[in-house]
Amino acid sequence: MTERTPPRATAREWLGLAVLTLPTLLIAINTTVLVLAIPEVTADLGASSAQQLWITDIYAFLIAGFLITMGRLGDRIGRRRLLLLGAVAFILASVLAAFSTTPEALIATRALMGVAGATLMPSTLSLLRVMFPDPRQRTTAIAVWMTSISAGTALGPLLSGVLLQRFWWGSTLLAGVPVLVLLLLVGPFLLPEYRDRRAGPLDLRSVALSLAALLSVTYGFKHAAEHGPTVTAATAVLVGLSVGVVFVRRQRTLPEPLLDLRMFGDPAFSFALVLVTLVLVVFGGGQFLFSLYLQHVAGLSPLWAGVWMVPSAAALLVGSLLCPLVVRWVRPAFVVSAGLVVGTAGFALLTQVSGSVSGVTSGPFVLAQVGLAIAFFGLAPPSVLGADLVVGAAPPEKAGSASATEETAAELGIALGIATLGSVAAAVYRVRMADVTGDGIPPEVAAPVRDSIDGAVSVADRLDPAVLEAARAAFTDGFALAGGISAVAMALLAVAGMVVLRQPRLGTGHETGAGSSDDDAPAGRR
Repeated sequence: MTERTPPRATAREWLGLAVLTLPTLLIAINTTVLVLAIPEVTADLGASSAQQLWITDIYAFLIAGFLITMGRLGDRIGRRRLLLLGAVAFILASVLAAFSTTPEALIATRALMGVAGATLMPSTLSLLRVMFPDPRQRTTAIAVWMTSISAGTALGPLLSGVLLQRFWWGSTLLAGVPVLVLLLLVGPFLLPEYRDRRAGPLDLRSVALSLAALLSVTYGFKHAAEHGPTVTAATAVLVGLSVGVVFVRRQRTLPEPLLDLRMFGDPAFSFALVLVTLVLVVFGGGQFLFSLYLQHVAGLSPLWAGVWMVPSAAALLVGSLLCPLVVRWVRPAFVVSAGLVVGTAGFALLTQVSGSVSGVTSGPFVLAQVGLAIAFFGLAPPSVLGADLVVGAAPPEKAGSASATEETAAELGIALGIATLGSVAAAVYRVRMADVTGDGIPPEVAAPVRDSIDGAVSVADRLDPAVLEAARAAFTDGFALAGGISAVAMALLAVAGMVVLRQPRLGTGHETGAGSSDDDAPAGRR
C-alpha cells in the first residue's frame, strides 16, 4: 500500500499561524507583566504579603491546573471554538482585574484569567497539528510558536515598566486586550475548526482529580521556591502525587478518559515529555536566579533587569528559528543532543561566575550574560523538537490532549526548576552567610541577611558594605552551583536523547494521514 503524502500548508495556514502566535505571546507576557506592578498594587489596594503572592501566582497555578481539562474539552467541542471562547473570557477577566478595588477581587479575577488562559495554549498547539500535517512545515510552525513564547517572556517586564511610567497598574493587565480583539476578528476566517466527533462527555471526577493534583504539586514547588524545603511544601507535593496516582488509576478504567494513557506507550512521546520537562526545569530555574542576580548582585532596577534579560531570550528565539532549518539536513536525534551539549557548555560557563559586579561591563556580569545566552540558545532545539514529537506522535483527534499534556509538563518543569535550583542557591547562600552575620550585627538585621539575598538587600542601609558584598558573593556562589547542576543534567539528557531518538522521523506515522476517517476530518475543511 502506497503511503499518502501529507498535504502542504498554503498561505492561509501561514497567516493562521501568525494569528495563533497572538494568544501564546499574550499568555507569556501576562505571566510576568504584573511583577513590577506589585508595589503600586499594594499601595493602591492595601494587599498583604500573602495576598501579593496570590495575586502573582494564582494565574500560573490555574493555567497549569486546567490545561489537561481544556485540552480534552477542545477535542470534544472544537479547538477553534474553545480558543475564541477563551479569548472572550480572557478579555472580560482582564478588564475586571484591571479595575479591581480590593485585593480579593484582583485575586479572583486573576484566577479567571488563569482559567481562560488554559483554554488558549492547548488550542493553539493542537490546531498547528491540523494546519501543518507535513512534518517539516509543522516543525517550522512550532518553532515560530515557541518563538512567540520566548518573545513574550522577554517583553513582559519591559512592557510593564513602560506602562507603569505613564499609566496606573491596571494598564499592565489591559495590554493584551487589543491582541485578543484582533484574534476574535480574524480567527474565524483563518483558523480551521477541528474536533473529535467520537469523543464522549467529560468525566467531572477526573477533572476534579487532575485539578487537585496539579494545583497541589505546583503550589508545593512554588512554596519551596519562596520559603525553602518546608513541611508545607513537601506535604503539598506528596498530596498532589497521591491524588495523581488516583487520577491515573481512574483513567485506566474509563472508556473515555480525560487523559488517554495509551499515548504514553509510544517511547518517542514519553521521552519527549521528559525532555520538555527537564529542559524547562533548567530554563525556569536559570531565568529565575538570573533575574535575582541582575537586581540584587548587579544592583539593577527591575526595568533595567528586564532589559538585560533580553539577550538570553533573544538567543532562545534565534535557536528556535534555526531549528527547523537545521533539522532538514540533520537527524532530529543529533539536533536535540547537539542543542543539549551547547546548553551544557553555557551552564558550565556559569560555574565560573564569582564575586561581586562593579558594572555591566565587568567580567562576572559579561560571563553570566554570555553563559546564559549560550545555554538558552542550546535549549531551543530540544524545546521545539520536544513539542513537535508530542504533537506528531499523537493521532489528530487526540492532539488537544497531547498538547495540553506537553504544556502541563512545561508548566510543572518551570515550577520545579524554580523550586529546586532556587533551593540549591538558597542553601549555599545560608551556609556562606551563617558565619559572616554572626558578630557585630543586631539580631533584627542579621536574621534577614542570613535568610536570603532579598533580606540582605532590604536592610542594606543598615549593613556594613563588606557584609552586603559578602551576601552578593554568597548568592553568586549558589547561582554558579545551580549552573553546574544544570550542566550535568543537560549532559545526561543529551546521551539519553541519542539513544531514544535514533529514528530519523519525528512522528509515529500519524502525519501521513493513515487511518483517518471522515469522522476525524476538520470541520469546515471537507
